[in-house]
Amino acid sequence: MLFRQLFDKESSTYTYLIAAAPGRDAIIIDAVIENVPLYEQLIKELNLKLVAVFDTHVHADHITASGTLRDKYGCDIIMGEQSAAQCVTRKVSDNEVLHFDGFDIRCLYTPGHTDCSYSYLMKDRIFTGDILMIHATGRTDFQNGSSEKAYDSLFNKILTLPDETLIYPAHDYKGFTVSTIGEEKKYNPRLQVHNASEYAEIMDNLNLPRPQKMDIAVPANILCGLKK
Repeated sequence: MLFRQLFDKESSTYTYLIAAAPGRDAIIIDAVIENVPLYEQLIKELNLKLVAVFDTHVHADHITASGTLRDKYGCDIIMGEQSAAQCVTRKVSDNEVLHFDGFDIRCLYTPGHTDCSYSYLMKDRIFTGDILMIHATGRTDFQNGSSEKAYDSLFNKILTLPDETLIYPAHDYKGFTVSTIGEEKKYNPRLQVHNASEYAEIMDNLNLPRPQKMDIAVPANILCGLKK
């Protein structure tokens, strides 16, 4: 398996480049517009064919590169069927399995951070976007977020996976790169609750600042990062 975890310092966003091996079809998850030259370099050096770009949700803290990559490589843009993004070429539904060159991805609808949030599951790892991060969980106070739905996505879907499942989030602000389901069950402070009401009490009292780029990023990402 060819796997690259790439980090955008400005937005603390993780992007993932995945292929079965060099010279094969590849996908990218949560691409950032400023880093397109890096993606192009890796695709060229590793002789990859980019066939799909995934976004876990409509991001509020950076502009996606999905539209730019689609225009250059002719790849699909994949998001959940709940997404309002206008340029998605393939919308997926909960539990839908996508087959690629040497690997599969199961698409899991995991709302709560936003109403269009999806997580993407491979055999031994899950890409959780902003719904579950390392020792944290995503905020629920904008873009039709819901603490109750987030609790359901976390406890009744993601955390039911095997404890050894690797967790790769869309963001990290403390230098972590990967965790596991088992570690998060034990050490994530926001998961030490007994019911949805307790989780909502934590999330509803975070009082987080508004994302700096939100007014620019959300409209841009509805257009997959492309100008009208």
